[in-house]
Amino acid sequence: MRAHYFKQLALPCLLLLLTGCQTVKDTNENLFGPEISKSTLTPRASTYRDLISLPQPRGKIVATVYTIRDQTGQYKPMPASSFSTAVTQGATAMLVNAMNDSGWFIPLEREGLQNLLTERKIIRAALKKPNTPQNNDEELPSLLAANVLIEGSVVAYESNIKTGGAGARYFGIGASEQYRSDQVTVNLRAIDIRSGRILHSVMTSKSILSQELSGGVFRFVEFKRLLEVEAGMTTNEPAQMCVLSALEAALIHLIADGLKKNSWSLANPEELNNPVLQQYLSQTPDIL
Repeated sequence: MRAHYFKQLALPCLLLLLTGCQTVKDTNENLFGPEISKSTLTPRASTYRDLISLPQPRGKIVATVYTIRDQTGQYKPMPASSFSTAVTQGATAMLVNAMNDSGWFIPLEREGLQNLLTERKIIRAALKKPNTPQNNDEELPSLLAANVLIEGSVVAYESNIKTGGAGARYFGIGASEQYRSDQVTVNLRAIDIRSGRILHSVMTSKSILSQELSGGVFRFVEFKRLLEVEAGMTTNEPAQMCVLSALEAALIHLIADGLKKNSWSLANPEELNNPVLQQYLSQTPDIL
């Protein structure tokens, strides 16, 4: 009788484990934890596809970025270290990478400018001396100056914008889901270096989603025989990926706004009807 009863419970338990721990999207993870994987290129959001799908400019914009600051003042909640910030401090590198991939800019190195100047001093010190290396025997040209300065910052990080969940339990068998939504906001400005005038300024926001799925069985098979099975999985969207996506979206909006206000132009004016450009040109801020 005991074996027969346990067999009746085995199938619901198995189905619960297979469905309760399934993620929203397909992953390469095992049921009870991630697999060991090799280093890969950083995954990108859909905004990256939009960025590299933009039509070509009439001429690339020589631009520079000094720093994208973290102005949120937010730190990770306990029990994380009180010195660990809620958002990445590498937003400058992310933006420069996005500018380079877009095909619209010629980004100049400014974050590591002191290192660049030090190397140039070393080359000048070795000029016209005996046994000078071949790569040091020519005069250095002047550094290229930018036409546009890109300034900006991560201006806000709000946690628990939305929280919720659902669950059900019947006869000791149940499953539940909980979710949480945070939000990060970035600002980018394009500045004319000659006049100091702010040509374009945009703010974009991106949600950071977290989800927990769990299921379990809690039943007495017979007197003093308790069957208890629990399984679950938590998925947290990486905050740095959301910052990168928000920066990419802000950069596309800067390009689109510049086309709208004739700050720059397309190689083929007819491509103003490009679906990606029209998608971003038609966006307007929601009024809450």
